[in-house]
Amino acid sequence: METESEPYVRLATLRQLHRVVAELNTARSLADTLQTVVDGIVVGLGYELACVNLVRPDGDLVVAAFAGDPAAEALITGRVGSRSSWERRLTMGENWDGLRFIPHTEGWILLEDDVPQWHTDGPDPRFEDEWHPEDRLYAPMYASGGELLGVISVDRPRNGRRPGAWGREALQMYAFQAAIAISNARLRANMQRALVRLEREQQALRASEESFRQAFEYAPSGMAIAEMGGDQHGRLLRTNDALCRLLGRPASVLRRYSFSDLVHPEDIGTLLRTSAEGGRAELRLGRRDGTYVWVSLRNSVVADAADGPRFLLTHVEDIEERKRHELQLAHRASHDSLTGLPNSAELRSRLAARLCRRPQSVRATAVEALDAAFEGRDGREGYDVRVGHDGYGVRAEAGAGGEHGFPSDGSDGHGGNGANGGHGGGGDPYEYAGVPSARTDGPYDHHVHMVAPATDVDDGTKGLAVLFCDLDGFKSINDRFGHHTGDAVLIEVARRLTTGVRDGDTVARLGGDEFVVLADGLGAADAADLAVRLRNAIIPPIRVDGRAVRVGASFGIGWASCGMSADEVLRSADQRMYIEKRSRSKTHRRAG
Repeated sequence: METESEPYVRLATLRQLHRVVAELNTARSLADTLQTVVDGIVVGLGYELACVNLVRPDGDLVVAAFAGDPAAEALITGRVGSRSSWERRLTMGENWDGLRFIPHTEGWILLEDDVPQWHTDGPDPRFEDEWHPEDRLYAPMYASGGELLGVISVDRPRNGRRPGAWGREALQMYAFQAAIAISNARLRANMQRALVRLEREQQALRASEESFRQAFEYAPSGMAIAEMGGDQHGRLLRTNDALCRLLGRPASVLRRYSFSDLVHPEDIGTLLRTSAEGGRAELRLGRRDGTYVWVSLRNSVVADAADGPRFLLTHVEDIEERKRHELQLAHRASHDSLTGLPNSAELRSRLAARLCRRPQSVRATAVEALDAAFEGRDGREGYDVRVGHDGYGVRAEAGAGGEHGFPSDGSDGHGGNGANGGHGGGGDPYEYAGVPSARTDGPYDHHVHMVAPATDVDDGTKGLAVLFCDLDGFKSINDRFGHHTGDAVLIEVARRLTTGVRDGDTVARLGGDEFVVLADGLGAADAADLAVRLRNAIIPPIRVDGRAVRVGASFGIGWASCGMSADEVLRSADQRMYIEKRSRSKTHRRAG
């Protein structure tokens, strides 16, 4: 294109400029756009050489496209010039309304900097506006925000002259349009990369969802997804096959429930106390057949970063076998291995749970509550003087043994027959299991105090009766027929005692041939009648290996009352049993 300074421009030249500008927006990729920019300069603006120096992310400029000379293109394309060298060039020479022209008279100082350069040989100019081979003309390209995108460098105008006013304006307009085209190409490239990245992320998400689905559906243990928040909080949205098999319900039915609908009534508190995030609980869930299965629940929240928690993922593990084993171990620890009855420790635990340290008739003040730790001592070390609630004065010397089941060495006083312990215990006699220390008790306003009939005459008072049973004639059976027969007798006596009491009453074996029955809500006459019924249930012959043997039973009735310890209650009943045993002749005591 001619660059004369005259004010008239040929129509064909203007059409050519319009065409090359239009072609800038037809390129698809950034590389195509850059090449189109330099090709347009050579074809439409009348220069033999053109290149685009594009700003990199680090600020330096790289030769991104070159047109007009294949040798020069191969030599300098891809080479980098520092940002500082380019900023120096863009402040030198002459400012041509946005263009920067550096004549050869000034440009010699740039020969040694790091900007890639290509020079052609030629004669020196013969007139003032003739183009010199070492002249330099740059057209900076800026983004809409004023940021430098790159620099167009042109060389060797075809007419051999420096561009006039029209040529300068045409190059400036072209650089402006080129900046827009490069920005659009970059935007398209960024969008394409974003789309590719999004597609990859979606593929990864689909793969992750498929992996989760397979892990969820084919997990060997139960899995469930429940709703979080709103009116339907906790409702099951999805369950896997393992959970359906565990609960015996199809997935379509489980979607009607939440875990709170399926949990055992006794475990609803455990479920509600379980926190959502990382919560764990062991509880029972109902099966379709009405039974319950022990499970371990482990929760985790699947959250959306923008919208917050979305649903609750619950892992349900079948722990029925482990729980059964734990219950068996706990049962063995608290029950007699021979008869299956609660043992001495379990009996004391149940009894102590009903007692507190202060009698109901005593109304404590705050000061008295603090003094409770020091009450009941008469100043003599090792002694405790109290009045028993059965009307008998009890003076228990530390370390002294009773006559029935309370030896000083802690044994049960009987040999063989699966004895399960005695009444021995150490420490402060006022400190007993299941009961708070007097130093921390309050006035017990929240406690339902245990009361006992004041006399043997039934005055209408109901209390917790403690029936101490000692078998008569058992030792002779044990010695004569052996422990095998003795064990069979004890098992049968335990069965008869259990059959003769109400649901909720406790029958325990202390050890040897001693049993204790706890029966709540009885008056004095009711307790006496119960003792008679149980004695009559024990008397009938017991057949062991084709042989009939008989034992009798002596019962002593004590009463549990607040202010007493479990040992004191049992000792009181034991003493009454001993008195009752001595009141009958040996012939009457023996029943077989």
